[in-house]
Amino acid sequence: MYQYKREPLSAEDTNKLINACKTPTEKLIIYILFDTGMRVSELAGLKKDNILWQEKRIRIYGKGGPYGKKNKMRIIPMTERAYTILSAWFALQDTIDLKKRTMQWHITKVANRAGITKPVSAHVLRHTFAVNCIKRNISTRTLQHLLGHDHLTTTEIYLNLSPEDACREFVNKF
Repeated sequence: MYQYKREPLSAEDTNKLINACKTPTEKLIIYILFDTGMRVSELAGLKKDNILWQEKRIRIYGKGGPYGKKNKMRIIPMTERAYTILSAWFALQDTIDLKKRTMQWHITKVANRAGITKPVSAHVLRHTFAVNCIKRNISTRTLQHLLGHDHLTTTEIYLNLSPEDACREFVNKF
């Protein structure tokens, strides 16, 4: 059976996208999705109360749970960049207060401004997060937890590296 392969952004396109962010809203969306691997619906539902400020962690109530309720909880760490962005955002308001479609519109607008020709979506940013974790030698079990997957086989969908990355890793290890 053919498995659809999601394409993560290259390091070059990732940098282009980050550098093309102009507004606090664009930075919030792009940086947080890149740095946490959250689903866009999870970011949309994020509240100030979900942030464990002292521990620099985010409590996510995401997809899954009995009867399809969004009551499956996980904790994900924040990078310094995510902490800084969320601190500034939540200093002014208690919720993200952006719709999923609005966030996708911002992502598309920033990708166009950055000159990225391939499709860029919130899920591409999540996939890029997953590939970056693997490149940093984060275990697939840890990645499974960070992404909020019930099954490791779901996480493994995100593990397709580019041929260049596979060759580079092989050469570095031998």
